Formats: sequence, structure tokens, C-alpha cells
Amino acid sequence: MRTQRSKWTIDESKCMSEKEVALLRATVLKGLSEAIQDGSFRIVRRWFMLELGLHAGLRVAEMASLCHRDVFLDGDRSSIVVIGKGSKKRAIWVGSAFKAICQRFILAKISRGFDCSAEQSLLCSLKGVSITKRTLQKDFKKLLVESGLPSYYYIHCLRHTYTTFLLRASQNNYRFAQQQLGHSSIRTTQVYATVVESDGRQALETMYN
Repeated sequence: MRTQRSKWTIDESKCMSEKEVALLRATVLKGLSEAIQDGSFRIVRRWFMLELGLHAGLRVAEMASLCHRDVFLDGDRSSIVVIGKGSKKRAIWVGSAFKAICQRFILAKISRGFDCSAEQSLLCSLKGVSITKRTLQKDFKKLLVESGLPSYYYIHCLRHTYTTFLLRASQNNYRFAQQQLGHSSIRTTQVYATVVESDGRQALETMYN
């Protein structure tokens, strides 16, 4: 019996390049230095939202539902626990760079008087309550405008970008990427091969030069 292939596809228009990621980070960090001085939380939250997407590949609903209790910052075993599609719980391993970002963000919240107890939302609103997906989506679109990047990108592109970067860094370890992303089937993860293997397509241009 022939296996039905997924109709879902990923192409370069849904994944940001290294230069575009660097531009996003430079834009948000420029505002972050000012936010630290005047106490603004919105820009600090936008910075953490960006890094959360790039370091953990969360869906926007998963970002919005995160609580402080879901973040474990324990040396090399640091992780984030989320409830994904189908109410499936998964642990996402994160590196030391993002661990430091988490710690900095939590300290920024404490310094601004936010309640950072276990049950409280991590990416909270300015009033300290749960944030909406729409707010996160709008924050990302504003960041795109400020960075001068194409308007066709949307916040879910952070998840796509995370996946392509992870696959390249892990030498195409699709099984690990599947676990990180929470895909029920590895065939879903393998859809990213089209983008990741663009490196191979570029090699064709220099084969006989």
C-alpha cells in the first residue's frame, strides 16, 4: 500500500536567513538598552519572545501559555516543558546561551515588580496577567517593520527558522528535531529537508570550478 505523503511544505520564504536573524536581534537589542534605563517592559518582553522562538522553536500558543514553573535552569540539563498540540507534554532541551537569556529576563521582571512565582505567566502582559497570541503576533510584526524585513514573515517563522538551524547544527538529526518540535511523525520533520538541503543545491554551482 502506498504511503500518503504530506501536502504540507516548507520553503525559504518561511525560514529566515542568518543575516535576517542577526538583523532582528540587532534591532531588538538597540531598543533593549533604552528599555533597561527607562524601565519599559514591552521591549524586554519582545526581546525574550524573539529569543524564545529562535532557541526553542515554540508555537505561538505554547509561548503564550508558558508559566515560570515550566522553565528548568539546571546546568546542562536546562529545559522548557510545554503542552503542545493534542495536549501532549514535551520537554525541550535548551543550551547555555538561552539559559542565560532566561535568567536575565526573569531578573528584569523581578526588578519591575512582576510576580515571578511558579504559576505566573512567563511572557505576561504589562499588567502581569496572561498574554494573548494576538499580542505576541503584533509584537513580532512591529519588530519586522523596525528591522526592514519582508512583511510576509510571521511569528511562526521563528519555529521554522529554529528547525532549519537545528538540523544544520546537528548534521540533519531529524529524530532529535522531531522530539524538540513535538511532531507526532518524523515525516512532518522531514518536510524541512527542502530548505536544509539548499546548501547542497548551492554546492552544484561550484562542483567543477
